[in-house]
Amino acid sequence: MTKKEKAAEVVRILKERYPDSCSLEAQKDYELLFATRLSAQCTDARVNIVTKELYFRFPTLEALAGADLGELCEIIKPCGLFRTKANDIKNAAIMLIDKFGGRVPDTMDELLSLPGIGRKTANLILSDIYGQPAIVADTHCIRISNKLGLTTKDCGKDPYKVEMALKKVVEPAEQASLCHRFVHFGRDICTARSPQCGICPLNSLCEDYKHKA
Repeated sequence: MTKKEKAAEVVRILKERYPDSCSLEAQKDYELLFATRLSAQCTDARVNIVTKELYFRFPTLEALAGADLGELCEIIKPCGLFRTKANDIKNAAIMLIDKFGGRVPDTMDELLSLPGIGRKTANLILSDIYGQPAIVADTHCIRISNKLGLTTKDCGKDPYKVEMALKKVVEPAEQASLCHRFVHFGRDICTARSPQCGICPLNSLCEDYKHKA
C-alpha cells in the first residue's frame, strides 16, 4: 500500500467515525480566526463557552478593537495565556480594520502578519473560510501522522515538514477535514499518554502499532 492509498483509507475511516470535522463555533470569519487563536493549549469546548460571552460582550470587530484590555483578559482567562491572547485579539482586530478593511485576509503571508497568528491558524482559515487545500499541523496531526507512517522520520515534530509531507499524500479536498478529525481522534482514541491501540479503527494501518505487536 502506498502512502497515498493509506492516506485515502485513513480519510475514509475517520470520516465515518467523525462526520463533523471542525468543532469550533463561529458565525463570522474573524470569530473563527480569534477562536482558533484562543484554542492554543485549550480545548475547543472551553473556547466555545468563552467565545459565546466574548462575542456577546463585543459583537463587532470595531468593539473588539476598542475593548478594554482588562475586560478582555477577564473574559478570556479560562482559556489560559489570557494576557497574550487578549493582546493578540485586540491588536489583530485593529489591524484587520486598518489594513484589511475589516476583512480576514485570504493569503498565508497576510494572515501571518496578524498578531499571534501562525501557520496552524492561517491554514485553518484558508481551508475553512476560503476553501483552499491546507494542512493544519497541530500536535494531534503531527503525532498521529508519524504513528501511522504518513510522514517520514526526518519530519519529526517539525510542523512545517509534516505539513509539506501530508500535502503530498492527502487529497487536497480532504486535507483540512482530515486534520480536524485527527483532533477528535487524538482526544478520543489515539491519546498522547495512553492510546487505545487495541480498539483503534486505524491499527491495521498504523506502523507504530505493528512495531508494538
